[in-house]
Amino acid sequence: MKILLAEDERELNGIISQELRLNGYIVESCYDGKSALELFCYEDYDGAVVDIMLPGMNGFSVLENIRAKGIQTPVLFLTAMNDKKDIIRGLDLGADDYISKPFDLDELLARIRVMLRKKVEIRENIYRCGDLEVDCNRHIVTRSGKKIELSAKEYQLLLYLMRNQGIVVTREQIESNLWELEKGVNSNVIDVYIRYLRKKIDDGYNEKMIHTLRGVGYVLKGR
Repeated sequence: MKILLAEDERELNGIISQELRLNGYIVESCYDGKSALELFCYEDYDGAVVDIMLPGMNGFSVLENIRAKGIQTPVLFLTAMNDKKDIIRGLDLGADDYISKPFDLDELLARIRVMLRKKVEIRENIYRCGDLEVDCNRHIVTRSGKKIELSAKEYQLLLYLMRNQGIVVTREQIESNLWELEKGVNSNVIDVYIRYLRKKIDDGYNEKMIHTLRGVGYVLKGR
């Protein structure tokens, strides 16, 4: 499973990262809130461990932003705060658990295991943009209630656009996220899949959702 670790204390970050890797997790770490938010937007994680007192953007703001974008990655907060109001605030914003510093690594690992065992299906896990809907639990895409059949790669591309709706994504970002293992993929391949998606998503509708910003990238927008 892939874990995002956002902790600005570099020594502690290294200790936690090493322990997670020793326990079989893939770990991607960062040291500030803005980097954490970018990673949440561009990568899929099975879970995240996020310090509340991050520089640049605190953990509360990171969590609020990702939940507003529909990103339902389970999040465990690391906190030096013992104020119940702060703990309640984090849980109300959508955190799944918290652990106070200093903590025992075995306890942290146990809490992560519990967090990751939570059934994804109990979450709605549905992305919406206008009348377009992607149900991640059932892998069903509909527009105006009409089911749309997509290939695996088309589905991944649409889901990536949905998770970043209203945000322009570049070809490079699409390549690094969807064609990560296919080094040197021709950018024309991305254009081809965008055309496939347009044909299935936009043809027959007055409102077009997939837009091209020439020389920049693509953006998904809906009313």
